[in-house]
Amino acid sequence: MILFGPADCNLRAIRDALGVKVFARDSHVRLVGEPDAVGRAASLLESLQVHIRDNATLTKADVDDAIAALKSAETGEHEHVIRISAKAPPIRAKTPGQEAYIRAIEQSDLCFCLGPAGTGKTYIAVAMALSLLKAGKLKRIVLARPAVEAGEKLGYLPGDLQAKVNPYLRPLFDAMHDMLDFEQIRKFLANDVIEVIPLAFMRGRTLNSAAIILDEAQNATKQQMLMFLTRLGQHGKMIVTGDDSQSDLDHKIRSGLIDAVERLEGIPGVAVVRLTKEDIVRHRLVTDIVHAYGISNGKSGQS
Repeated sequence: MILFGPADCNLRAIRDALGVKVFARDSHVRLVGEPDAVGRAASLLESLQVHIRDNATLTKADVDDAIAALKSAETGEHEHVIRISAKAPPIRAKTPGQEAYIRAIEQSDLCFCLGPAGTGKTYIAVAMALSLLKAGKLKRIVLARPAVEAGEKLGYLPGDLQAKVNPYLRPLFDAMHDMLDFEQIRKFLANDVIEVIPLAFMRGRTLNSAAIILDEAQNATKQQMLMFLTRLGQHGKMIVTGDDSQSDLDHKIRSGLIDAVERLEGIPGVAVVRLTKEDIVRHRLVTDIVHAYGISNGKSGQS
């Protein structure tokens, strides 16, 4: 049964989170425990059944999100939910760091987010931009990345300009494909509502009423960062993300991301969010990998 999950893993998650005993037989579930806990578990199961009816599927992430939403409602905390469309499931912050990140984007015109791999830096930035676009608060989205090789020599890449830069921009496309269907993305790209470009192509532009995202900003030089930051136009929002422990620049070149944060932190309207390994939401091994490489609070032991 979809509700139960493979080997009843969904029921076990509910049991562990809410402190009730869960017994499943055929298509029936029996809950045993304190009346309040049983009531909460029953409410949660009903909401998951609605999700299955609407989506025909239920993942572990869906169950975890539902449990987090229930606990947030009970504690009276404001749960930050990113809604992109009525058809797409809402995107919820999964850690306190992600909550702070979403809040910073909402409240600031320029937001820097630093942190290790797997913390949702790019994903949340793209989700917030799409949410603002769909709500009519912004007119377009520009996604940029420095075209810097990650320690590899890619050699000659065939094809036109878009084909040559696609390997650098793929992570941004991947994030969008999780949130919008292919046809809608194609239409937005064709109409320049969404533009995905290398950082170098930002020069000379002023972008009004736009969400402008710079991903992998640790690979931007000081000069490139200055050029990018001065593209912000009226009624716009700018998000700069990067992992300052993984710069692919020559070791003699200082990262423009680190330089910008040091210069701009504390200026009204500028937010700086630092995610840590505690905010990693990818496979659990990513946390162990980050720890093994000595990355703590987004910084490694390397200079």
